[in-house]
Amino acid sequence: MREPGLLKPAVLWLLLLAPLFFSTYGFATWVTSQRSDVGTLVFGWESHMPFWAWTIVPYWSIDLLYGFSLLLPTTRHELKQHALRLLSAQVIAVSCFLIWPLRFTFERPELDGVFGWLFAVLAGFDKPFNQAPSLHIALLVILWVMYQRHTQGLWRWLVHGWFALIGVSVLTTYQHHFIDLPTGALAGWLCVWLWPVEHPSPLLSARLTRDTQRRRLAVRYGLGALLLLALALVLGGGWLWLLWPAVSLGLIAANYLLIGVSGFQKRADGRLTLAARWLYAPYLACAWINSRLWTRKHPQPDLIVDNVWLGRIPTTGEQRSFASIVDLCAELPMDPQGRAYVCVPVLDLIAPTPDECLNAAHAIERLRASGPLLVCCALGYSRSATAVAAWLLNTGRAATVEQALAIIRTARADVVLHPAHRQALEGLPNAC
Repeated sequence: MREPGLLKPAVLWLLLLAPLFFSTYGFATWVTSQRSDVGTLVFGWESHMPFWAWTIVPYWSIDLLYGFSLLLPTTRHELKQHALRLLSAQVIAVSCFLIWPLRFTFERPELDGVFGWLFAVLAGFDKPFNQAPSLHIALLVILWVMYQRHTQGLWRWLVHGWFALIGVSVLTTYQHHFIDLPTGALAGWLCVWLWPVEHPSPLLSARLTRDTQRRRLAVRYGLGALLLLALALVLGGGWLWLLWPAVSLGLIAANYLLIGVSGFQKRADGRLTLAARWLYAPYLACAWINSRLWTRKHPQPDLIVDNVWLGRIPTTGEQRSFASIVDLCAELPMDPQGRAYVCVPVLDLIAPTPDECLNAAHAIERLRASGPLLVCCALGYSRSATAVAAWLLNTGRAATVEQALAIIRTARADVVLHPAHRQALEGLPNAC
């Protein structure tokens, strides 16, 4: 159901965003035009890029889609988040235009007719600057997310097709070089991640952690991000793709240092938000491969006691033996395919808190009655093992932490619990 009274705030947002767009974009263009050190970044193969005059129509259409997008949200919260995404894209892109200006180098052919007029109008405002990240592409990502959210069936396919055409048009109208597209997409997904509709903004949970292990891991991921960034900028060319994993690791570092599990935006159904999947894609691929390599000699889960199994995060095929799943993994997504599912997300290599242990224990006891239950994390050796130990303690199946660990290790010998895990278990009401 649509909340009443959304037209007025939508118009007010448009009255704020539209002048801000033209003023800041024009200011960045003017500042760059005064500089004599504006460089270019273009690949040799781009000289073969065709010029399609007719694609100026989808290129221009993003302006209409921008305005109408503010009428699509059905709640004030969704409208605010969408507007903040558009505002954030403007701030990020214009800041980059001022810090790292680039020039477009190709000459357009002379045109007449309607297409020529549209290009002439565009040239009156848009100069060959303001390149990377492409604000056009950043806005495209944000608008695409909004329009596909509010369309179904044939209309959704038409939305996908038209927005894909807009994406192509930034090249075929000779407005941008290729580097502007992936950097623009990264900026757009970052804005969607910053202002999610399904979750609170990660900015709201940002607190400097006091946990020394989280700080240590944040430093490692941060150094990895800086190394990849340096390689991308120094080596150039195809190495510029390293900017993607650099951003990914930088966000992981922020999660450990400031944001916590909410930064991964894992939903109650086990999936990550679309923005998180795109931004974390390089990290997620490595994390998944790592989980398979570490467990390659022991991929199967183990029965602990009373229909409760302990193992790694399962594939679709590995889920078939279970009626329900309790998931302790914050970083890797999964599809429980309609099974009873509870996620108590915990950062990798970080011990759960006593409260998280208790929540997991209650979920295990509640769900195990419906059939075989899998308790999992990335490897099935630490976070999930701590949750099972908490369940054993909380239900009286074990009288002490040592007894709980002995029961688990009898079934799964490679379980790894550090002092921090034991401390969390000792903090449980029933632990001794």
